[in-house]
Amino acid sequence: MAQLTKIWNELRSSYWFVPTVMSILAALASFALIAIDRVIGNEWVNAVPWVYQVQAEGARGLLTTVAGSMIGVAGVTFSITIAALSYTTSTLGPRLLTNFMNDTGNQVTLGTFVSTFVYCLLLLRTIQAGDDTAATFVPHLAMLFAIFMAVASLAVLIYFIHHITESLHVSNVVGNVARDLDAAIDDYERRSIEAAQQPSAFLPSDFSDTAVAVRADGDGYIQNLIYRSLVNQAVQHDLVLRIERGPGDFVATGQTLLKAWPAGRVDDDVTAALVDAYAWGRQRTQSQDVFFLVNELVEIAARALSPGINDPYTAMGCLDWLSVALNRLARRDVAHLHHFDGDGRLRVWAAGFDFTALAEAIYDQLRSYFATDRNASVHMLRRMGETGEFLTDGDQRKLMRTQADALREAALEAMTSTRDRAAVEQAHRRAIRLIGGPGERSEHADLA
Repeated sequence: MAQLTKIWNELRSSYWFVPTVMSILAALASFALIAIDRVIGNEWVNAVPWVYQVQAEGARGLLTTVAGSMIGVAGVTFSITIAALSYTTSTLGPRLLTNFMNDTGNQVTLGTFVSTFVYCLLLLRTIQAGDDTAATFVPHLAMLFAIFMAVASLAVLIYFIHHITESLHVSNVVGNVARDLDAAIDDYERRSIEAAQQPSAFLPSDFSDTAVAVRADGDGYIQNLIYRSLVNQAVQHDLVLRIERGPGDFVATGQTLLKAWPAGRVDDDVTAALVDAYAWGRQRTQSQDVFFLVNELVEIAARALSPGINDPYTAMGCLDWLSVALNRLARRDVAHLHHFDGDGRLRVWAAGFDFTALAEAIYDQLRSYFATDRNASVHMLRRMGETGEFLTDGDQRKLMRTQADALREAALEAMTSTRDRAAVEQAHRRAIRLIGGPGERSEHADLA
């Protein structure tokens, strides 16, 4: 099941799938409209004033012109897309290549041009000029649809020029990744709320001693994990499972995927069924992998602050969107994603991700880059302080104070200007005041 899900996701995200489907539909439309034309004949053309009857030579010339121009425009469209991909991989990071390949607008644009070409090519073969052996046949209804497809292709070309220009704007690239991250957190929150309605989850007391490890039979990044399949197997064989590696993790052959209790009920068939719930491949994907999206934004920010690019405002934009996700987790942690059977019994124990994991993924990875730039350092400290409004417990506040102190230390060490160091010190004092609890606010008020 996991492999089928993986294949379906790969098909949907491939650059050729939508154009192929559209081309097949165009071919079927040509067959259908030609069949209709053979039934209704050409008499209806005279009754419709805005439809002009054309001869065989004129129809062939029209279809030849449209087909030739469509394949030429499709080549130009492909070239523009390749140029956009080249810019993206060199400037924003190679992991964003998948985002452009997944873009529905690019796929539909190429599919429109290719399907119009296929339609005209198949229609062209049916046009016959009258002679001694065959009567004249010009499918006027199908010709009308060919003209409609040509006009639609022109509209799509105008859309594509606008779309590719917008899609290359770094703010839109960052915003699209942030939108996917927000949707992924929505899904985790929904499942976390469902899990919270279940009774407290406790593993059997002897789980660590008696559980058996289910190991991977291949290498790669885990791309999909079908939890429902695991639950079904656990119910069928009365097992309790604990996930050791989930989507986004890299596994090598023989490494533990999960542990199953009790060991006596896990034979080779059960092991194979549990492994089949996993699907892995050569690269990480955003399917079920929140930290893949986080790392995409982190990579854009890190590249923006590299000496070769030196664009701190792009890095600050990435941090803004990452802070939105962090604020959401501060209000509601996704601490676990346990799964239960119909009787409320724990079947799959799965850790989620929490505020601490996300904060460390953001600040620990970006600190060394932001510390080298005065504007970026002050901006990160400002965002840290603003997160204080959403913090709900002492552990979160302690973590954020630790992160703010670490950034201050790194920034002061990297900066030589007294004025820049003073700006960082001031931003740090303000962040500490906002992060602290009610009692700590007054303590640090004089430092703001």
